[in-house]
Amino acid sequence: MDEPVITHLDQGAEGEYQARVADSAAFGRLTYVRRGNVLTAEHTLVPTEIGGRGIAGKLVEALVADARIHGWKIVPECSYVEAAFKRHPDWADLRA
Repeated sequence: MDEPVITHLDQGAEGEYQARVADSAAFGRLTYVRRGNVLTAEHTLVPTEIGGRGIAGKLVEALVADARIHGWKIVPECSYVEAAFKRHPDWADLRA
């Protein structure tokens, strides 16, 4: 399986990360709302036709990597993002 291609669509007060795979028109999304340097991760959505490939995890990893680069804090409102934070105690410094 090819790695998903992750893109970040930043629209100021809100944005999303998208993950696309070569063999499907479907794409995964992680949506957020921004207030200052705090991003509230609202939803992680991966359609069933591309599920089971670790796409949701890759979306969260992209969010975390960008948070480290840009000095953002994250509110893991989405249950998947919250679970990922629990699995990665090394991300605790990014929690708002």
